[in-house]
Amino acid sequence: MPSHTAAGHPAPVSNVNGSILFAGCPDLIGTPFSYAREEEVYGEGEEAEFVYRVVSGAVRTHKVLSDGRRQITGFHLPGDLFGFEQGDTHRHTAEALSDTRVLIFKRRQVERAATDRAEVACQLWGMATKNLRLAQDLTLLLGRRTATERVAAFLMEVDERLGGSGTFALPMTRRDIADYLGLTIETVSRTLSQLEEDGALQRPGGRQLSLRRAKLRRMVED
Repeated sequence: MPSHTAAGHPAPVSNVNGSILFAGCPDLIGTPFSYAREEEVYGEGEEAEFVYRVVSGAVRTHKVLSDGRRQITGFHLPGDLFGFEQGDTHRHTAEALSDTRVLIFKRRQVERAATDRAEVACQLWGMATKNLRLAQDLTLLLGRRTATERVAAFLMEVDERLGGSGTFALPMTRRDIADYLGLTIETVSRTLSQLEEDGALQRPGGRQLSLRRAKLRRMVED
C-alpha cells in the first residue's frame, strides 16, 4: 500500500512520462499518484476538486443501489480522463482495479484553460463525447442484447480501447463484468466458456484473452 499525504491522496510517483493533459497547453501538468488494487480514488458525494487521467492500470466507477446491489458505471483504461463532474461533487465512487498510476489535475485549472483556449475546449469536448458514446453503448447493451451479445460486445470494446491487437489481459474480474453488464457472475462465466467452445476466443491462462473478432462481431450483429 502506498503512503498517503495529509490530504488523503497517495504519495507521488516519480518519473511518469507524458504529464501534460492537453497538447498545446504545457501549463496543465498533472501530479503523478499511485493507487493499490481495490484502493479508493474518491468516494460518492466527495468534492470533485480533481480530474484524473490513467497512466497505467485501470479504474472502475460505481454506485451502490438502494437494495445494496452494485452497478458499475464505467471502466477507465490508460489514457482515459475521469472524475470530471457536472456538479460540485462526485456522483460515483472510483476504485483502482489493480496497481494503478494516474495523473491528477486541479479541476479549476482545467476549466480555466478550456475557457481561455479553444484547442483545450475542443480536446475536452472530444473526451466528453467519447464518454457519452460509451454510456450510450452500455444503454443499448443492457436494453436489447442477450447475455452472449453483451459479453461479446464488451470484449471487443475493451480490446479496441487497449489498442485493438486482439490479445490482452482483462483488467477487470468476472464480477466486475457482471456488475457492468447487468448479469450474474455465473452467467458471465458460462458465456466466456461458451464463446471459447465456439472458437470466438481463447483463454491461454489467467485473465489473458485472444479474440477472434470476426466471430464475435457476427454474434453481435446477427
